[in-house]
Amino acid sequence: MLNVIDEFTRECIAIRVSRKLKAVDVIDVLSDPFILRGVPGHIRSDNGPEFIAKAVRDWINAVGAKTAYIEPGSPWENGYCESFNAKLRDELVNGEIFYTLKEAQTVIESWRRHYNTVRPHSSLGDKPPAPEVVQWPAAQSRPAPPATPTVAPQPIMH
Repeated sequence: MLNVIDEFTRECIAIRVSRKLKAVDVIDVLSDPFILRGVPGHIRSDNGPEFIAKAVRDWINAVGAKTAYIEPGSPWENGYCESFNAKLRDELVNGEIFYTLKEAQTVIESWRRHYNTVRPHSSLGDKPPAPEVVQWPAAQSRPAPPATPTVAPQPIMH
């Protein structure tokens, strides 16, 4: 799994579930959030081969971000992601048996949405990082009805 976490909001932006992850997968996973949310100042990651590959480093530089690799054997330098990984493992992965890759992708994506929109986070005052917004029917704006001409009564003159 490749997990993308926003360190500021604590939102899990993406989880790529695959049998193998290569440099092209890292670029693919990061490109959508960069387009939708803008390019971050830096990307923090470990020194795994998929992150230090020349293609990934060149792509990150080309889009204007910086890399912030953690020291090997120093997971505390990536605390938010390590905390997220522990929660994902404890709350989901350790209790599941996935029979297919598609099943794992579907169940994990469902958990990610729950994690972002419903699950309380103690570091955020027991609120989720990206709660769903509900618009009540009464609050929906409706176009004004078309104006109907009215005829004013004419005064009677004697």
